[in-house]
Amino acid sequence: MGICTSKPSKPNPFAPKQQIQDDPSSQIPKTPDEVIAGKQSPFFPFYSPSPAHYLKKSPAPTPDNKSATSTPRRFFRGPFHPPSPAKHIKAVLARRQGKKAANAIPEEEEVEVKGAVNLDKRFGFSKEFTSRLEVSKEVGRGHFGYTCSAMYKKGELKGQQVAVKVIAKAKMTTAIAIEDVRREVKILRALTGHNNLVRFYDAFEDHVNVYIVMELCEGGELLDRILSRGGKYTEDEAKSVMVQILNVVAFFHLQGVVHRDLKPENFLYTSKDENSQLKAIDFGLSDFVKPDERLNDIVGSAYYVAPEVLHRCYSTEADVWSVGVIAYILLCGSRPFWARTESGIFKAVLKAVPSFDEPPWPFLSLEAKDFVKRLLNKDPRKRLTAAQALSHPWIRNYNDAKVPLDILIFRLMKAYMRSSSLRKAALKALSKTLTVDELYYLKEQFALLEPSKNGSITLENIRMALMKNTTDAMKESRVPDFLASLKSLQFRRMDFEEFCAAALNVHQLEALDRWDQHARCAYELFEKDGNRAIVIEELASELGLGPSYPTSCRSSRLDKAH
Repeated sequence: MGICTSKPSKPNPFAPKQQIQDDPSSQIPKTPDEVIAGKQSPFFPFYSPSPAHYLKKSPAPTPDNKSATSTPRRFFRGPFHPPSPAKHIKAVLARRQGKKAANAIPEEEEVEVKGAVNLDKRFGFSKEFTSRLEVSKEVGRGHFGYTCSAMYKKGELKGQQVAVKVIAKAKMTTAIAIEDVRREVKILRALTGHNNLVRFYDAFEDHVNVYIVMELCEGGELLDRILSRGGKYTEDEAKSVMVQILNVVAFFHLQGVVHRDLKPENFLYTSKDENSQLKAIDFGLSDFVKPDERLNDIVGSAYYVAPEVLHRCYSTEADVWSVGVIAYILLCGSRPFWARTESGIFKAVLKAVPSFDEPPWPFLSLEAKDFVKRLLNKDPRKRLTAAQALSHPWIRNYNDAKVPLDILIFRLMKAYMRSSSLRKAALKALSKTLTVDELYYLKEQFALLEPSKNGSITLENIRMALMKNTTDAMKESRVPDFLASLKSLQFRRMDFEEFCAAALNVHQLEALDRWDQHARCAYELFEKDGNRAIVIEELASELGLGPSYPTSCRSSRLDKAH
C-alpha cells in the first residue's frame, strides 16, 4: 500500500482494449493491471481494479440481447472445468472491503467482521501530524484515501519534501483491512537502509486518518519509462533496471519479507534524470515469511502473479516470477501471459509457455533468453533466486553489480546438515561436476561468509554475515532462527568443497540442459569411489528427484561411500 508518486494513472497499450473501460463515475483512465486483493481503485493511480470490476458494471450483451444474468440451456458433454481462481479472488475482494459477494468461497482465516463500528482502529502512531508537516497538493486518490506531497515544518527533517499516503479509517471496515495497514507500516519500519527501497520516515494518525510519510519520488513509474520507449529496451538498458530490482528483492527476501505485488507501477524513479535510482514501493500486500513457511492467500496483480500463488502454496520465489515478467516486458515490449479475461490470464500463467520465437527474441543474446526463462520457470524449486539471477552470465558484473547474500543458502545448508550420508555423498559428487559459470554464485556466497585464512567457515562466520546483512529490526527475529537450524556447525568447520555440496540446489541443476552430463559424471564418481552397490532409483530418491534422471543410467549399479 505504501506509495509515492506525483501523477495520475494512464491507460497502458499492453492491456487488451476490452479490459480498459470507462467507469461512469470517473473520466480518469484506468491502468491495466488487475489487483487481485481488491485494494485498488480506478481513481488511485497505484491501485487498479480487476476486469471483473468493470464486467459487473457493464455486462457484455448476449447474442439474443437477453440479460447477461440469464443463462441459455445447454448440455455438458464432458467434465466441468475446475473452478476459476477468479471466483476466489472476488470473494477476497469483498471480504477485504467488508461486503458480501455472491458465490463467495468461505475461508476460516478471513472472517468478515460485522458491525465495523466496533473495530479498534487505534494504531498507536503519533498524533502530531498537523504540527509537524505542512500538506501540499494532492497527487493521487483511491478507494482508501489519497496521496499528497508535504514538507516537514520542524525537527531534523525541517524543509524536507516528502510523500504522505492518507488512509481513511472509515474505509477500514474489516479487521483484515486494519491489519493490512498495521503490517505495511511494520514492514516499512523493518526494511531500512537499501538504496533501491523507498525511504520510510514516520507514521501518524488521528481519529479520521492514518498518515504514512515516505520519500517523495518525482521521476515517475518504471511503467512510464517503458511506455516512453515504445515498450522496448536494449539489453544494456534492461540490465540496468534488472540489477536495481533484483538487488532490492534479494534484500527484503533476506529480511524475511515477500512483496507479493511486484510490477512496473510499483517501482519509481527518484527524479526525471535518465540515470536516477529506482525505488521499490507499495508494501500494502507484503507479508513476513519464515524460512520454511508457505503462504496461501491469493494476492498480487494478475499479469504478474506466480503459478504457485494460484495454487495457494508459495514463498519468496513468487516475487522472482514477477521480476521475470518485468524482464520479459523490458526486452520485448509485450507480456508473456495474456488473455481477454481474468480467468484466461490465470490459465495462461498456469499452463502457457512464453513465446521466445517472435521478434525481437531471435535477435537478442542467448544469455538474455536463458535469464528470462530461468526466472519464469513454473516450478518454484527450479526458479532462480534474486541473488542467483544477479550471478547469471547475462547480468553479472554489469556496472560492477555485486551479488548479495542469498537466503537460499541457509535453507539448503540446513537440509544438508540433516541429510543421510548417502545424500551428502551424492551432493558432493554433483558439486564436482559444476562448470565455472555454475560455481560463480557459490564462490560469491562463500566469500560473503568471510571464511578464515585456512579457507573454512564455522557457525560464527555465518552469524557475523547475517548480522552484517540484516537490518536492526530483523536481527533479533531472523538471526537466531537461522543459527538454531545450523547449530551442528558450532563444533566443526566447513571448507569450500563441502559448502558447494551443502549449498547446491539439485532441482535448479535438474532444470538445466546440461543435467544429463552432470548426472552421468556424478554417477561415474560414485562408481569409482564407492564401496557398496546402489541402484539409480535409490540415489534419485535421496536427492529428492523424480524419474527424470538420464535413461542411459537407469540400469546402472553404483557404489556409495559411507
